[in-house]
Amino acid sequence: MKTTLFLLAVFLLLAPARNAFFDQKCLKLKGRCVKSCQKNEELVALCQRALKCCLVLQPC
Repeated sequence: MKTTLFLLAVFLLLAPARNAFFDQKCLKLKGRCVKSCQKNEELVALCQRALKCCLVLQPC
């Protein structure tokens, strides 16, 4: 029982750090975190809270 409570506490403390990592990855790719991508954008990564990291498509 103590082990379960300890693991739960650890996971709750690590959740914000993990979410910040996803947003930082999106910014590094020069994308933006939005609910859904537009027609001229592609999904390149995931952000926190079920948002998508979208990047404008570059013409060939």
